[in-house]
Amino acid sequence: MDEKIRRSALLAIENEIVSIQSMLKSVNDDFISVVKDIFNSEGRVIITGIGKSAIIANKIVATLNSTGTPSIFMHAADAIHGDLGIIQQNDIVIAISKSGETPEVKILAPLIKARGNMLVAMVGNLDSYLALRSDYILNTTVEREACPNNLAPTSSTTAQLVMGDALAISLLDLKGFTPSDFAKFHPGGALGKRMFVRVGDISIKNEVPVVEASESATKVIIEISSKRLGATAVLDSGALIGVITDGDIRRMIEKNPDFARLKAREIMSGNPRTIERDELVVNALSVMRENNITQLLVVDDGKYKGVIHLHDILNEGIF
Repeated sequence: MDEKIRRSALLAIENEIVSIQSMLKSVNDDFISVVKDIFNSEGRVIITGIGKSAIIANKIVATLNSTGTPSIFMHAADAIHGDLGIIQQNDIVIAISKSGETPEVKILAPLIKARGNMLVAMVGNLDSYLALRSDYILNTTVEREACPNNLAPTSSTTAQLVMGDALAISLLDLKGFTPSDFAKFHPGGALGKRMFVRVGDISIKNEVPVVEASESATKVIIEISSKRLGATAVLDSGALIGVITDGDIRRMIEKNPDFARLKAREIMSGNPRTIERDELVVNALSVMRENNITQLLVVDDGKYKGVIHLHDILNEGIF
């Protein structure tokens, strides 16, 4: 049974790989014209389909929107029962269908053309009703489905998905779409957080460990333990002069039998690594990596404000 499962899975993957490879020929003059027309359009991209093609259409719409091309999904069945009003004057309509012969598409195609909108067929049958009535054809023909019965939409829907990605990436490249642009559309995602979240947004949630330079080693240990950030800043008359980490404590105990008599200024490391409160968190992580440390002291115009820890960054889901 195990070997049968393995064979079936590998055959399905191989069939879909072959289908995708054959699509290299589909990047033709029609494809280029569609990309250019969408790029120059003042309207939106309306993508329609029914059944599995509708599911693929939804995904393509999501990809286009997230990469800066305004797009809307319109279900082919709903379109002929009122939703046709979604389409505005300058919109470009892409109809997805393997056969190009479904009843809903046959009704919809002439209605779109009558409105004066550009109609693009993403279709697997180049002689179909839809293909012959469209301005351009995005060819998603596949030799066979990955389904052993050559029935279930598998290779064909993969081809549609790949064609949608090819459109989106081509448009993204023409627009000069940058990671910063991408982040604007994904403010809740990891990339968005990397581009927008500041050190102060995270460090403000932490307590602020601090000791005066003249305070005892015992006070230092209590401060580090109670604030749970693995370190404390050392101030002298309000000025930041050093940092003490739990590692510093352990090393000092090993070296000095009279540790309890030491003052904070005798334990601390001078010139501590700091980062401004309004710096991006991604920059804080870079400093930590470069210096092999797990926390940074946060300052605002040189004044000590708190600590940001590596765990804070990881818990935020930024990386």
